[in-house]
Order: sequence, then C-alpha cells, then structure tokens
Amino acid sequence: MSASRPVPLKRQLVVRLLAFQISILLVFSAAFVAYLIRADDGGALIDSNFAEVAVRAIRRDADGQLRLVKTRDLEALRASTPDMWFVARSDRGELIAFGKMPSLYLPIAHNLDRITFADIRDTSPPFRDIAVVRRASGPAGAFTVLGKGGLFSMTFVVLFLSNLMMIPVLSLLAVITIVVTPLIIRRAFRRLSIAARQAGRIDIDRRGTRLSPEGLPAEVVPLIESMNGALCRLDEGYDRQQRFIVDAAHELRTPIAILQAKIEASADVPLVSRLQRDVARLATLAEQLLDLQRLERFAPLREGVDLGQIARGVAADIAPLVITGGGDLEVTDLGGRPVRGDPAAIERMLANLIQNAVDHGGRNVIVRVEGEAIEVEDDGPGIPVEERDRVFDPFHRLRARETGSGLGLNLIRQVMTLHGGAAYALEAPAGGTIMRLEFVESAQG
Repeated sequence: MSASRPVPLKRQLVVRLLAFQISILLVFSAAFVAYLIRADDGGALIDSNFAEVAVRAIRRDADGQLRLVKTRDLEALRASTPDMWFVARSDRGELIAFGKMPSLYLPIAHNLDRITFADIRDTSPPFRDIAVVRRASGPAGAFTVLGKGGLFSMTFVVLFLSNLMMIPVLSLLAVITIVVTPLIIRRAFRRLSIAARQAGRIDIDRRGTRLSPEGLPAEVVPLIESMNGALCRLDEGYDRQQRFIVDAAHELRTPIAILQAKIEASADVPLVSRLQRDVARLATLAEQLLDLQRLERFAPLREGVDLGQIARGVAADIAPLVITGGGDLEVTDLGGRPVRGDPAAIERMLANLIQNAVDHGGRNVIVRVEGEAIEVEDDGPGIPVEERDRVFDPFHRLRARETGSGLGLNLIRQVMTLHGGAAYALEAPAGGTIMRLEFVESAQG
C-alpha cells in the first residue's frame, strides 16, 4: 500500500486560514443579526404604500367636497388589515378620515400642515399604536396622510439585508485570502527554501557545510541547529574513520616491505613467485587504502600527460611479474594525444587494471593507447553484460572465491570522474574483457 502524498504546508495554511476567517465572519455576522433582532424586539414597519392607496380613494364631488370611494386596492388593504385607519389633510386644510384613529394621534392629526414625514411606533407587540406620516397625490390633489396600514416584520428585513451584505464580503475575503495569503506565506518561507537548497547540496565530498539559520522563523531554528549538530557529528565520525584507514595502511607498508625483502632472499624460486604475487596484492591493498584518503584532497593537475609514455613505463615495471607468472604483456600505441591530469594517479589506475587482468583475466594482456583513451585487454572468460557496471561498485566480486579487496575498480571510477572522464568495461573481440579509461580533456585543447 503506497503512502499518501504529503500536502504542502502552504496549501494547508491557506485552507485553514480561509476556513478560520470565514468561521469568524459567520459568527460575528450571526451575533450582529441577533443583536439587531433583539434591539428591534421583533419590531414591525408599516408599508408606506398604503398612503398612495388611501389618496387614490379620495375624490371630489360636484360641489368640491371630499369623499371616499371604495376602490379595489382600498378594500384589499382593509381586508388584510382590519384595524387600518388614516387621516388625510389636503393642501387647502381639508380633512378626511377612515377607520378608528387612536385618540393619542388627535394632536398630530390637527397639525399635519406642519408635518410631512414621520414613523411612529410603540415598542412591544401587538403594535396597535404604530403609524406613519407620508405625502401622496391622487385624483383629488396632494395630501399629507397620517395612518396605519399593512405591517411587515423588521426581522425579515434585517435577515435579508445582512445575508445580502455577507455575500460580497465573503467573496472579497475569499479572494484576498486565496491571492494575498500565499504571497505572504511564500515570502515567509523564502528563507526556509534557501535552507532546503543548502541541505540539497550537502554531499560526502563537501563536508563541513552547515545550514544557515539567519532569517528563519524562530520555530524552525532549533531544527536547523539540530541538523547542523548531526552534520558535525557525522563529519567527525567520517574523519575518525579516514584517519584509522590511513594509519592502518601506513602501518601495513612496513611489514609488507620487510616480508617482501625476506621473500626475495629465499632460494626457492617457485615459492618466491607465489609469495611475491601475494605480497603484491597486500601492497596494492595498502596503496588502495591510501588512495581512498588521497581522493579527499585530489585535484587533477593541469599539465599535459602522455598516455603512451605512462603505458610503457607502467608495463615495464609490471612485466617481470607477468612474465614470471607465465603471461605476456604487450603495449600498443596507436597515436595517443596528451591529456590533462595527474600522472601519478593515472599510473596507479593503469597498474591496477593490468594487475586485475593478470589475476582475474587471461595470461595475455594488451595495453592499448589511442587518442584520449587507454585500454587494458585480456583474453580471459570476460564479464557478463549485466555485471559490467556493477564491477565498479566497492567490494563487488564476480566470483566469491576471487582474491583482492574489491576496491580497485571503484577507486578507478572515482579518479576518472575527478578527471572529468569515465571508466567502462567492454567485451574484447576474442571474448575477454577490455577496461577502457576515457579522458575528455586534451592538453592540446
């Protein structure tokens, strides 16, 4: 079962902030609406259109007197509001009334010439003492109307308007949160991204690198400091291991040299030949351990290196051992070009390849120089295709009983990488193996 994909922290923060802000807005909006409803105490308002209905029902007879006509709108309003009433005053001072007006409105009715607009209401149900003053015009002229018409609840008005206002507010809040918040978070996380890139550049070959806590949030600084402490401990452990390897290799060189001198003094030639090969392998192991330490400070020289000259020199040094073991060593120079590199490192690589060819390949070894490459070919059983890249892994052996440390080819690949080149294992035409060192930078370039 595959692990779920981690959700980015930025997205989590945006979603949570948006949800939090919307929740807060909803809570405050609900509280505000509840306050308005409570302050209104369930209040009601009069539909002020009733004044127009009343004025349209007022007519003048032939002698100019005001009279009330039962229009359809007036009857409908009366049916819906049985306790409706009104008093209308014309601009001439004429009064006409309909329904039963509460006595407390008598003073107002006699002063309608001084009032053009008013909302009058009591504070608790059933709102019997509610009234309005409005101006309206009809067939009989303009009137100031005092009265009570149809009621509608203030609660519904508050709820409707508040909900209507919340839509754009919520939309604006969502847009601001989705657009602005990621920018703010991205700016806050910029230093964390820099620290992540610094961590991505940490490598075994670049020890001593530490993550900078400068500009990071205080909550992240302890994590960075802990990581730096862990990196410091790893570096110290690695250095101790390297010092041990170097010390062990140096300690091995002296007894190996003594053993080699004693072997050379022996008169038993067949025994000397076998022991010399064993001692050579021990010496090679010691040098390989030292090469591991040398790689830490390795920097290819920028001088020109003649691959043909190196091939002839190394072959001359190793040829006696090869011939003593019944083999043959041949050097073929097909026109090599000078390359830039470290001559000593190239010599050690070539000697290692020739030694491997003698130990694990056939008896006949060919060293071939061509262009910017050098090859070592043997006539042994060869390397299977699937193993040709793995032989460069440390401690890898094709066969369990093979001798050797398993470090040589891995060191060769590392040194070639530092030279900007590459090492390959290829199939020889006769069925053996070709180990090819390919340099990419010519000293003539």
